[in-house]
Amino acid sequence: MNKKLLSIVLSLGFFSSFAQLPTMPPRPVAWGNLAPFYHGVASGDPLSDRVIIWTRVTPTVFAPISVNWQMATDTLFNNVVNSGTVVTDSSSDYTVKVDVTSLNPNTWYYYHFQVDTVYSITGRTRTIPVGNVDSLRFAVFSCSDFQTGYFNAYKDISMRNDIDALMHLGDWYYEYAAGGSDYQGDTNRLHPLNHDALSKGDYRLWESQYKLEPSLRNMLQQYPIIQIWDDHEIADNSWYGGANNHNPATQGSWFVRKHNAKTAYFEWNPIRPIATGNDTIIHRNFKWGNLLNLIMLDTRYEGRDSSLGQNISITNAYLTNPSRNMIGPVQLNWLKGQLSDTTTQWKILGNQVMIGPLTINLLLTTNIFNGDQWDGYPAERKRVWDYIAQNNIKDVVFLSGDIHCSWANDLPHPDSTYNSSTGAGSIGTEFIGSSITSSSNIPGGTQALIQAQDKWVKYLEFTKRGYLVFDVNKTRAQGDFIHISNIASTVYTTSNDAQWMNLDGERHLRVASGPLGPNTGNPPLVHAPVGIKQFISNLTVFTCYPNPTSSSVTLQYSLNQSGKVGIVVADLSGKIVYSGKTNEMRNGINNSEINLSFLNDGTYILNLNSENNSFSKKIIKVGGKN
Repeated sequence: MNKKLLSIVLSLGFFSSFAQLPTMPPRPVAWGNLAPFYHGVASGDPLSDRVIIWTRVTPTVFAPISVNWQMATDTLFNNVVNSGTVVTDSSSDYTVKVDVTSLNPNTWYYYHFQVDTVYSITGRTRTIPVGNVDSLRFAVFSCSDFQTGYFNAYKDISMRNDIDALMHLGDWYYEYAAGGSDYQGDTNRLHPLNHDALSKGDYRLWESQYKLEPSLRNMLQQYPIIQIWDDHEIADNSWYGGANNHNPATQGSWFVRKHNAKTAYFEWNPIRPIATGNDTIIHRNFKWGNLLNLIMLDTRYEGRDSSLGQNISITNAYLTNPSRNMIGPVQLNWLKGQLSDTTTQWKILGNQVMIGPLTINLLLTTNIFNGDQWDGYPAERKRVWDYIAQNNIKDVVFLSGDIHCSWANDLPHPDSTYNSSTGAGSIGTEFIGSSITSSSNIPGGTQALIQAQDKWVKYLEFTKRGYLVFDVNKTRAQGDFIHISNIASTVYTTSNDAQWMNLDGERHLRVASGPLGPNTGNPPLVHAPVGIKQFISNLTVFTCYPNPTSSSVTLQYSLNQSGKVGIVVADLSGKIVYSGKTNEMRNGINNSEINLSFLNDGTYILNLNSENNSFSKKIIKVGGKN
């Protein structure tokens, strides 16, 4: 549908990206019985004695809110092992993040939050084991574009009970405007606004919309997550000093935009800062006893120089410049220390972009397909691979995302002659699970060409969405490629289409003997909400920003039933300066901008009303009348 048809501008300048007739399929809705914890709960960055727990409180009055939390070993919270109270307010967008300590290793815990007498849903999480560890299983995924399709892969993961932890390798959300980028035409899946995310409020709005998606919310309820960002958490094809999808002339300072996005990311996700208040560094590691060291990299913002585009000649002078960095010297030295760790068997590297070479020889000219991945930084890649080879480090596996399709690669060192039959010349292996929804941009018909020319590519599948189940034990690391039949509706089937493994002591892939077997011992999944109130309001407002404002305010809200929403703006004396109604708004989540640029500077009361429910907020107008 033409995006102009989605923009309904009243005389006030009211924009609604969701004003279609209620004959369309149902959109994501706010579950009223979750109030005020509509966004659910999540946990992340587990260690042997601690884990971060997270939620977001939707305020009814925009004032500081006291939130109680409890961690227990049972779902009834009879054995509470830690508890506390925190205060959240608008400075953190009413998110709550607690690093719960004094926990036991290798233990399942349950947690919830409380405001007044109301409890959140119960989350389930697990601490990391110490000592001798036999095995570990991750669900690994990346690239979840809300506008591209339904999060069926998240739903599939949420229903399986054989995972120890989740791993997200970037592109948690996409910054694009409603109808932009990979939009597939389903108006149920539009992004919030008619411009890309730029301000801190914008990025908070995008985070809020994604976490209101029930499949994602249910998955995060079940398992701890370890995550890193890629480019779309800020802007497409970004690096330290800029991005392909950032124009300073129209979008302002890149560093302000980057700070806005990173702040929202740390607020809205259960990720532990390296230092208090530091939202710039995400490279970190997690050790599962003596079995593996999980090394999470930042190949995007900490040390990356500007990237090249696609189809680049391998003789390009900028490409071959040895001084160009992908992760930078500080992170590289840290990575070398992690790779040299002798207390763990496997070195598993969580990495945003494909590190295996992808070259295509056309008309006797060999070109790099995508300069945004490690191919665009060959000197930096060689520095990493040289260290692995020269120090005879084995059992090195890269887990990557970004490319929106499934791959299993050997990693041929450029100074060696790679033998595709024996794997000789490879320094390690790489698994890439497909995207949650994002479409592959690799041209059709190139699969056979790639495997004929790049013989280290052992498996690839371009057309299907899904995730990777990655299982490590003492004898091998195995990846099963799980694909989802359909993302255009919520009806789908799941298939385990390929299984590859890296045996202990080897540096290359083999076909596994079959799919991974059961991983038993997990406690039951948690589902049913207990002790939380039922739906009582037709109108729920999740966010209202910016305030003060020089032009407009943006609201994200949910309707329990379709209808028109009334808008009233009054000054402090009670004089109404505007009154009107939107077009018919469908039930579910809506996002709207209200233009206040015509007002004189001062303080006003903004009121939204629907049926018998209303929302009011004091708005400060600054910057003069336009």
